Amino acid sequence: MRFLPDRQDPKVAIVGLGYVGSCIAALLADRGWDVTGVDINADLVDELAGGHCRYQEKGLAELIAGAVAGGRLTATTDYSAVRAADVVLIAVSTPVHPDGSLFDDHLRAACARLGSHLREGQLVVVKSTVPPGTTRELVRPLLERSGLRAGEHFGLAFSPERFAEGTALRELRALPITVGGVNEDSTLAASAFWRGGLGVDVIPVASPETAEIVKLADNWWIDLNIALANELAKFCAPFDVDVLDVIAAANTVPKGTGNVNILLPSIGVGGSCLVKDPWMVWHTARTRGVEIRTAPLGREVNAAMPEYTTQLVVDELLRLGKDPADCTVAILGLAFKNDTGDLRATPVEGVVTALRKAGVQVRAFDPLVDPVQAEEQLELRPAGTLEEAVRGADCVAVLAMHRAFRDIDFAALPVAPSCLLLDGRAYYPKEKIAELRRLGYVYRGIGR
Repeated sequence: MRFLPDRQDPKVAIVGLGYVGSCIAALLADRGWDVTGVDINADLVDELAGGHCRYQEKGLAELIAGAVAGGRLTATTDYSAVRAADVVLIAVSTPVHPDGSLFDDHLRAACARLGSHLREGQLVVVKSTVPPGTTRELVRPLLERSGLRAGEHFGLAFSPERFAEGTALRELRALPITVGGVNEDSTLAASAFWRGGLGVDVIPVASPETAEIVKLADNWWIDLNIALANELAKFCAPFDVDVLDVIAAANTVPKGTGNVNILLPSIGVGGSCLVKDPWMVWHTARTRGVEIRTAPLGREVNAAMPEYTTQLVVDELLRLGKDPADCTVAILGLAFKNDTGDLRATPVEGVVTALRKAGVQVRAFDPLVDPVQAEEQLELRPAGTLEEAVRGADCVAVLAMHRAFRDIDFAALPVAPSCLLLDGRAYYPKEKIAELRRLGYVYRGIGR
């Protein structure tokens, strides 16, 4: 097949060894492929070359260590290494400016370096999330400075990353992959690569622009759906209705090819994708004369949830006859979601800021986060133990429900009398809530 060698195990180079690049590199190498990771971050390259993994993803560290030890995975800062590859994946970070426009410095630099070493017959696949048109209008011209033409001398396609942090390896092995090439040969070659590399179904689409919009549509929908869940939680609260009961019943109605699928409310949305991709949609639409309303609306709703969560805490403390300025809140979980140590755009930061503004003393415990990073970003050094964090606390706020928190013995915690238990992401069942109340806790959740 054009742009893909006949052998079953083509050599792969991955440009960008961040979270996405590292997960893909580890999985391809684990399947026996020869993978070279390329990154300008020398510390990151040295870590990976030594078989170490800085990302907290279940099973990833073991895959990397095994692949490096077996010689199937190497890492370098030297872009000339891509010349030996049959397939080159671009997985560099693509943040956005405050106005939602793409901060394309990393992508431009990577493509310029890659173009200097591109050779005829290679297949280049862009994985970084970008606005529609970027593969054709930015990536292609930079690569073609080599004198080679995309679709003629080398293949070029866009194939969005679709997995979620915390379940990345499982989803990489199972989720269908979307592929859109600059021509039919590029699409066919990229489709064959993913089928052989991961053994998953492939969805070929008509163009790179189609594939680029697929990724944005997914995250636009997720963020907006969570915004609906958060506003539904606010709507349920004054009626003393449990929003989880409403969601469970509402989701039984058939619609389209499935059912109504309202997601769960929480203290907010974070991470590297959901907080930026809707703004990317909004800004890109404006450049084409289209005014998108739902993307910024969802962002505004979700961005306001940390302040709403803080107000729940303050109001409940006041109802209990406690002055918030004399109270201590112990936060369990600083990361942006359950079972990860990732602090990128964590909504917990907004909660910490708002609590301090209300005069509350804040402590925290999170066994998954880097304590140095937490102190730098949140100005809050996590306690060394759960007991240290909650001692004498007037409120225990579960803001990321890690596995380590599932078996907490609440009866043994040294908290203050009538301690408030703020459920931000635990989604405790009613039986657990009743147990907490029997133990003397005052329970409050988002819309519960």
